[in-house]
Amino acid sequence: ELQHGSRTLPALFITEYALAKLFMSWGIEPSALLGHSMGEYVAACLAGVFSMEDGLRMVLKRGQLFEKLERGAMLSVPMSREELAARIGPDLDVAVVNGPMSSVASGPVEKIEALEKALLAEEIDARRIRIHVAAHSRMLDPILAEFGALTETIALSPPEKPILSNVSGTWMTAEQATDPDYWVKPLRGTVQFSDNL
Repeated sequence: ELQHGSRTLPALFITEYALAKLFMSWGIEPSALLGHSMGEYVAACLAGVFSMEDGLRMVLKRGQLFEKLERGAMLSVPMSREELAARIGPDLDVAVVNGPMSSVASGPVEKIEALEKALLAEEIDARRIRIHVAAHSRMLDPILAEFGALTETIALSPPEKPILSNVSGTWMTAEQATDPDYWVKPLRGTVQFSDNL
């Protein structure tokens, strides 16, 4: 049942939020916050950008919209962003940059399968991510406007604690945090986690 985005993403959000609150109840207070992909919404809640309830609304909507999309795939590859970008061609996107030699390609299933086969033939240990959506790729373009309509209804505040942006790869500004359009960008853009670290 958790394979459905409308269940998986809220479950992840609640787990991450509860774990952070547990640490905080033990007196472990973060001096800065960072979330990976959907985890950026959790970090934003903890930073006071929006309420937990609104964060959960956004994550639930994200999952529901994912279920409307054409099936896609993601492939984790031990390559730099530049190396992967040179290999993927015009039909795939670099979805995530996790480290100097750790990136993720995203796009149509058949294109990801072809990339995986080519890399494995070269003994490059590419691994499929267990998700049926091409997150952070152009395949999400059809849902961005509908998600944006929701973010327009969310009460947004400047962060009370420093928070890193997956979109920019550096510190989130008050202007970004309070811009409804900013909260649409994490769905489509490359997750700049390596720069965040």
